[in-house]
Amino acid sequence: MQSYLPDWFSKETQNQAENSAAKEAEEPQLTHLELAKDSLKQLLDDSRVPDTIRNSLKQDYTQLQTMLDKLEQGHIHIAVFGRVSVGKSSLLNALLDKKRFGVSLLHGKTKKVGMSQWDEYADGNIYLIDTPGINEIDGEERERMAHEVANRVDLLLFVVDSDLTDVELQALKVVAKMQRPILLVVNKSDQYTEQEILELRTILRERTKDLIAPENIVFAAAQPVKQTVIYIDEDGNENETIRQRPVDIINVKSRLWDILEAEGQTLSALNATLFAGNLSAEVGQRILATRQEIGKKTIQYYCLGKGMAVALNPIPVVDLIAAAAIDATMVSHLSKIYGLPMSRKEAGELIKTIVSQLLLLMGTTWATHLISSALKLGSGGLSTALTAATQGAISWYSTLVVGKVAEAWLSNGKSWGDAGPKLVVQEILDNLDRNSVLAEAKEEIMNYLRK
Repeated sequence: MQSYLPDWFSKETQNQAENSAAKEAEEPQLTHLELAKDSLKQLLDDSRVPDTIRNSLKQDYTQLQTMLDKLEQGHIHIAVFGRVSVGKSSLLNALLDKKRFGVSLLHGKTKKVGMSQWDEYADGNIYLIDTPGINEIDGEERERMAHEVANRVDLLLFVVDSDLTDVELQALKVVAKMQRPILLVVNKSDQYTEQEILELRTILRERTKDLIAPENIVFAAAQPVKQTVIYIDEDGNENETIRQRPVDIINVKSRLWDILEAEGQTLSALNATLFAGNLSAEVGQRILATRQEIGKKTIQYYCLGKGMAVALNPIPVVDLIAAAAIDATMVSHLSKIYGLPMSRKEAGELIKTIVSQLLLLMGTTWATHLISSALKLGSGGLSTALTAATQGAISWYSTLVVGKVAEAWLSNGKSWGDAGPKLVVQEILDNLDRNSVLAEAKEEIMNYLRK
């Protein structure tokens, strides 16, 4: 073959280039693995997660550590999933070429998750995992366990022995959402004729077209039934004998090897990244829920404080200035609770934005607030007793709105999102029963005034 390389491109140079290209081809996978490890380590070592939340997710954090160890050791986990008695344990035993998992004619032989190393592939870094059946009678805990395993392994063998039942199809849809590679293994294929297998393959491809890639539907006979054979001897007599059919899992092995060769450790890294992402989201939600609970109490405290300050202050307008200072302090306090500290100036700017929207959306209420303040002055304080509770209640309500809007802004990372401040304020107002809040606030303030 004619060479189109220049003379200066020696064989040695070509080898160096090929080695460099091979190294570059490996780098994305190595980088992906390192990124996965880093994401797990950061989540494990994040000191910002409160101990109460970390303890409530103790099992998840333990699993996270297990995943990190698995990545460090280069392990890949493959689990079987399916109904009872479809031959999940038999399939794993056939892959291992030894009886490692229990097999029984009774339903529900597999009571708990089991795992065994698959030495046949690579350097023994592949582990096969058996799970309980998904349709066990009184087996909700076992089903939960099976789903739990499916959410954490790198590859799934969804085993059936015929067309999909409704239970199987629903379970398949659930595990497909976990974004793991899935092989649909039709076990007990020795019980079907070639024509029946062709028909069954067509049916399964149609029913799983949005869930399983066609090449990932494979047939197997992990524990073939014994076959009765009739033969005629030399004397012409018919004789009957029992013959054990051979195990046939070559299609399962071949497809598994293709996937492992093509994706290898990327499977484990992807699984770990997905799990870490889900756990991170759960941690974030719980932290947010905790902050919201603390924020709720904080807002209530400032509502009472502002309501009483306005109600007890006999000088109009001045109490409005004091009220604004209370709101600014509350917003600053909330920002610390949400881990996004703000200066008083920033808090003031946020309040200006919120108040401007409130004036547009509930001008009547704010006008009443000012009129109530004016009544104090006009009556020389004589009408204070009549107006104080009302004015204090309105101040309470306004602080509640400001606090809730500020919380929404902080929860979104100091952002109004796509909605903008007007829609956020409107949503808060829509979700509050103003009359109920005012009545409750007025009652609280009256109780304090009586004391």
